[in-house]
Amino acid sequence: MSIDPEVLNIGIVFLASYFAFTLSALSGGGAGLFLIPVLSELIPVSRVPAALSIGTFSGSISKIYFFKKYIQWKIVRHFLPPAIPAVWLGAYLLKFLNPLYLKLFMGVFLLSNLGFLFKKKEALEESIAPATYKLVLVGFLAGFLSGLIGAIGLVFNRFYLRYGLSKEEIIATRAANEISLHFFKIILYSLFGLLNFEVFVLGITVALSGIVSTMTVKYILPLISEFFYKRIGYSAMVLTGMILIYQTTPALLEESRNEIRILSVNRGFETKFRWQESEIALEFTFDEGFEYEQVIPISELSDEQKTLVLSRRKDADQI
Repeated sequence: MSIDPEVLNIGIVFLASYFAFTLSALSGGGAGLFLIPVLSELIPVSRVPAALSIGTFSGSISKIYFFKKYIQWKIVRHFLPPAIPAVWLGAYLLKFLNPLYLKLFMGVFLLSNLGFLFKKKEALEESIAPATYKLVLVGFLAGFLSGLIGAIGLVFNRFYLRYGLSKEEIIATRAANEISLHFFKIILYSLFGLLNFEVFVLGITVALSGIVSTMTVKYILPLISEFFYKRIGYSAMVLTGMILIYQTTPALLEESRNEIRILSVNRGFETKFRWQESEIALEFTFDEGFEYEQVIPISELSDEQKTLVLSRRKDADQI
């Protein structure tokens, strides 16, 4: 008995979403970043943020329902006003910007949290309440990246962890901040023509798994200490950063026709970097040291320069 491929895809998305939402709740966020690779295999990359927004919107509702008494409204009041217009800007630019560069930047940023994994308990539990203008700035950046990429939970995880919130407060406050953003994004994606039936079905699948996950997390969370929760959060950020860098670097190299080659030369070696139409060479020899070269097509030279270059052809290794 064969299984319909569409039914199988929905089942895969449901299970992947369940584990992603459960892990993200225990690590402070980031379910969307875990799900992007899965959804990208089923629908065009430009429609992935729309499917994620439908799912995470419903997931945020369930988190607010179960953890509403832990919401820190001071953060929400300063976060949302700049975030909502920034969502529009990010969603609008989605059609014009290459999200691969942003994902690579996010990967490097997340990887920068590596140092927190080696801090002692006392240092990790230190809290810093940022000034109001920083809350506003975080809200704007979160809205912009959320509209452009669709998933930025772990990028701002350090903000929540360093603010001094408990694990329940992080889940509740994050959900309160994100629910309005996701609702607004769904409207924008619809207006920009990024919603269709397939996206809607996958979004609902993600939503249902998110609700089931929240019900599970409600019983797991009391068993985890605050210190261990923060340790999981920083570990998830570092791991996600490594994954994003691993995923985006080959794609960017292929897209830009980039290449790195290391060649052996007489008494040394030569490294060549190719970036789109440019080629740069860095040569090292034991007798002459380092030499820097940039390849210029002969067609770009003036007639006088071409004559000079060709006159020295016999003395050159290559032209």
